[in-house]
Amino acid sequence: MTRGSDRGRAAVSCSNIWKQFRLPYDRPYTLKQRVLHPKRSHAARVLDALKDVSFDVEAGEFFGVIGRNGSGKSTLLKCLAGIYVPNQGDIGVAGRVSPFIELGVGFNPELTALDNVVVNAALLGIPAQDARRSFPEVMRFAELEEFENLKLKNYSSGMYVRLGFAAAIQARAEIYLVDEVLAVGDAQFQEKCFDTFRRLKRENRTVIYVTHDLATVERFCDRALLLERGEVMALGEPTDVIKVYRRRNLEEEQEAGLRPTTEEAARRWGDGSAEILDAWFETDDGTRQRVLLQGTTVTFKARIRFHSAMDDPVFGVIIKNEREDHVLVTNTLFDELRTGRFEAGDEIVYSASFELLFADGVHTASPAVAYQDAQRFADWQEDAVSMIVRGDRFSGGIVDLPHETLVERTAETEPRAPQARVSSGAE
Repeated sequence: MTRGSDRGRAAVSCSNIWKQFRLPYDRPYTLKQRVLHPKRSHAARVLDALKDVSFDVEAGEFFGVIGRNGSGKSTLLKCLAGIYVPNQGDIGVAGRVSPFIELGVGFNPELTALDNVVVNAALLGIPAQDARRSFPEVMRFAELEEFENLKLKNYSSGMYVRLGFAAAIQARAEIYLVDEVLAVGDAQFQEKCFDTFRRLKRENRTVIYVTHDLATVERFCDRALLLERGEVMALGEPTDVIKVYRRRNLEEEQEAGLRPTTEEAARRWGDGSAEILDAWFETDDGTRQRVLLQGTTVTFKARIRFHSAMDDPVFGVIIKNEREDHVLVTNTLFDELRTGRFEAGDEIVYSASFELLFADGVHTASPAVAYQDAQRFADWQEDAVSMIVRGDRFSGGIVDLPHETLVERTAETEPRAPQARVSSGAE
C-alpha cells in the first residue's frame, strides 16, 4: 500500500483491494487447551471482507459509500485510514487524512475533556498550544461547556461521542473519512453535523462518507459506491446507485418472503357473525407479495366466511404506515356498492385495487366487516397483514405522488439561465 498518489487530481485511489480476516473456529484461551487440542486451535476460515475493490475519489469530491451491514464499508474506510493493511492491491492517498471512525476511541476516561482533546490533537498532528486555543470552540460545538472540568468517566455515551466528533473536526485535513457519525446526538446536534458537511463542501475538502442514511447521500454526495459482500455492485451518481441498492433489497426480500419484524399479532373484535379468514396483498398476476415496488398496481384481498345471515354488510379496509397515519381508507359504503344478502356458511373475497403511491416503508392493513350502519362490527382485524413498499428514494412523506416542478423567473427579472423543469414521484 502506498501513502501518496501520482494519479493526477485523484485525492484517493484504490486499485484491486482485497482484505481478508482469519476467523478461528475454536480459539484456545489457556495453555492447557492449546496443548490438548493443537489441531483444533489452528482451525479457521477465511473471510473476504473486500474483494477486488477499485475506485478513485477526486480532490474536493464528496463521495458516499453505502451497503448493508457486513458489506465491507467500515473495513474499506479503515484501509484508507491505514488502520488495516490490505492483503492485496494498492491504495493512494494524496493529502493529510482526518478519520471520523469510532469517535472517542482512545479517550482516557480518567482525564478531563481538555486533556483528552489535547492528546487527540497530538494524534492528528496538531500542536498542544493550538489544541488548547481551540478547546473552547470544541466544547461549544459539542454543547458541553458546563462539563469541561468533569472526567470523561462521568460523561454519558452521547456526550462522549459528541466530544469525539467536535475534537476530530479541529484537524485542518485535505481528506476526511467519516463513518456513520450522524447518529450522534439529537436533531439539533445532527444539524450541526450537516453544517460541518456544508462547510467542507464549500472549502472543497475531500470527504468519503460511509452511512446507512440514503437521504444524506442524495443530499450531499457527488458520487456513491455500493458494496455488497465486499464487492462493488454500483458506482456513479448517488440517485442511480441508491436505485440499484433498493432494487437489490427488493428482490432479496421478495425471494425470502420477509415478514417485517414490526408486525404484531392481529387484534380483532366484533360479534362473530362474520369471520375474516385470511388477508393478503397481491400483484397483477395474482401472486401474493409482502414486498411491493412503488408505482405498481396492488390489490388488497380478504377472504370472509359468514356464520350468521347478513343483509348488505359493509366491507372495508384501513391501510396505515409506520407512524399509524391512515394512508388509505375505503369501504363499500363509500363506494356506494350494495353487497347483497349472505347466508351462514357463505364465503366471499373482498378486493380493493389501487396504484401503489405510498412512501417507502412498512404498511399494515386492517380489514373489517360491518353492519349496514357501519357502526356495529361482525369482525375487525387490526393489522391483519403488512407489506413493505420499496421506492427509489425515501422522501419522508406519507405518499409519493407524481408531480411536476417548474422554476421560472418573473417578468421583472432578466433571464440569465434556461428555465428548469423536473418531473418526480412514482411513475
